[in-house]
Parts: sequence; structure tokens; C-alpha cells
Amino acid sequence: MTPARRLYYFLGLPVLRGLIRLLTSTYRIDTVIGAENIEPFIGDDAVCAPAYWHQHHVIGSTLIRSWIQRGFKACFLVSGSVDGDVPERVARAWGAEVIRGSANQSGALALRDQQRMMKDGYSIVTTADGPRGPKYEFKPGTVLMARIAGVPIIPIGCAAERAWYLSRWDDFMIPKPFSRVAIAIGEPIPVPRDIALDDLEPVRQHVQAAVMSLMTDSENALKAD
Repeated sequence: MTPARRLYYFLGLPVLRGLIRLLTSTYRIDTVIGAENIEPFIGDDAVCAPAYWHQHHVIGSTLIRSWIQRGFKACFLVSGSVDGDVPERVARAWGAEVIRGSANQSGALALRDQQRMMKDGYSIVTTADGPRGPKYEFKPGTVLMARIAGVPIIPIGCAAERAWYLSRWDDFMIPKPFSRVAIAIGEPIPVPRDIALDDLEPVRQHVQAAVMSLMTDSENALKAD
């Protein structure tokens, strides 16, 4: 890390963390559908694999942070590139663990790190269509990771009443200050260790459809209020 980058982190990171906290504190979370589905995994040794779209990382990570404050042991998958340095530091400041890499990497090293963290009681959080898309396509890496550990995937969808959308592959969403937000947490989707690799594709399609359905449920909840 260059001296200039060290200075950037030293000065900029506290400011960024403060801005994130200030912005997310203004959100009005009107609805959390299926909140009971995460309860068995908070403050216990039970492990799961929460997954949401890359587009929804602001709301999704804020949700995970609220779980961490209640005893949820989270581990985020963060890009191994330099761009992942800031998200890693933010996640660790929240009390989460971090694995650098991608759920879509099936290499032995990435899977070994994921399995080790899950054996230690950490739930691996993924943005399942990242890091490069296509948008809303659930990648097989998260399903393979869940199979290796024999843990269920927790699909998550969300929506915001008002938001900015960045011009990039995922149309990254940043809810505007004081925006109403709705979140939907799906029932755990089991991925048994003994399921054949050839049978993982139907599971992947099922989880993808679940996240899309939950996103629609969140959008409808905002419209109904």
C-alpha cells in the first residue's frame, strides 16, 4: 500500500463511515417481511448464507449490521481487488469478519476459507450476482459454498421509495435520505451436503426466483402503505 493510499484511508475512512451511518440512520424501514426467518441464526451457533443482489448492498449491509449488533456472526465476501479495501475496513469496524475474493471463485483456496469460517460459526454474506453481473443472475458459487457446509441460503429482497441509481452494470441503488424502505427475508432454502452437483442448477434457479419474488414483495409493500 502506497503512502498516499495510507493517508487516504487514515483521513477518508472515518469520514466515509460517518456519512454511511448518517445516511442510513435517516431511512424509515416501514416493513420487514419474514423477520422471523433469521431469528434461529442470531446469537446461536446456527450458520446460514444470507444473499441479496449487488444493487441492494446499501440496504442489505445495513440489515446485516443490525443483526451483528444482536449477536449474528457475519462474514462478508469482499472483492480481492484494491476496490475492496474500503468495504473490508468498514465491515470489520462493524464487527464482521471478511474473506477477500468471490463466491463465484470455485478454487480450493476460496472454498477452504469459506468452509473454515462457517465451521467457526460465521454465516457468509454474499451479493450473489456480483461482482460483475449480469444483474439479477444468482451465481452458482454461493450455492456450491452452501452445499459444502450443508447450510441453508437466506434470500433477501428490498426496495426503497426514493433512490439514486448509479450508471454501472448493477444500477447500484443508494436510497435517498429519509426514504421509506421495505425488506423481505425469505425462508431458509436448504442445500444438503449430499446433493449431487448435477442437481445444483435447480437449486440455483429456485434461490434466484426467491430473491426476485422478495424484491417484488418489498416493492408492493411500499406501494400499499
